Amino acid sequence: MLSYTEIKPGILIVLDGDPFEVMATSGVVKKQRQKPHNTAKMKNLRSGATVEKTYTQADKIIEADISIREIQFIYENRGEIMFADPNNPKDRFSLPEELIGEKLDYIREKDIVEAKVFEDDIIGLRVPIKVELEVTEAPPNIRGNTSAGGNKVVTLETGLNVTTPLFIEAGDTIRVNTETREYVERV
Repeated sequence: MLSYTEIKPGILIVLDGDPFEVMATSGVVKKQRQKPHNTAKMKNLRSGATVEKTYTQADKIIEADISIREIQFIYENRGEIMFADPNNPKDRFSLPEELIGEKLDYIREKDIVEAKVFEDDIIGLRVPIKVELEVTEAPPNIRGNTSAGGNKVVTLETGLNVTTPLFIEAGDTIRVNTETREYVERV
């Protein structure tokens, strides 16, 4: 159990049976003739919806127990995204596209990723902040083509398009930031 003063950004709590991550708080506020309270803006980790709730001294707040489990990406076909247990490849299951979102742009077939698990349900994936992917398509360099800043758009092995410097060629491996979706460096 947490008290209303312990609610801070990054804390995971349970509200109405769903896990929530606290995104921002007002801090403990006490105005004249009012009880102290803490207003928190939270994101539902299952649905992605955001809510705002005010907690007071009388509220009992349950901390969410979220565990991490490794799963292996098998394939994606027509919106069906298949994963398996890396220790038992026969144990296959699919996850909805809404749950994974843009993270699929950074996962190759047979890659092992971390899944966030709440009450035996997978509620999200964690990908590293930087991933290394191979360039499959890159337009040729044209001499003197630096009026646009010396950049070009290349296609990576997962199908993601990234803006890179002119010296990147097909077959190169580059590092991409998964939070900003931008080129970092050539590997």
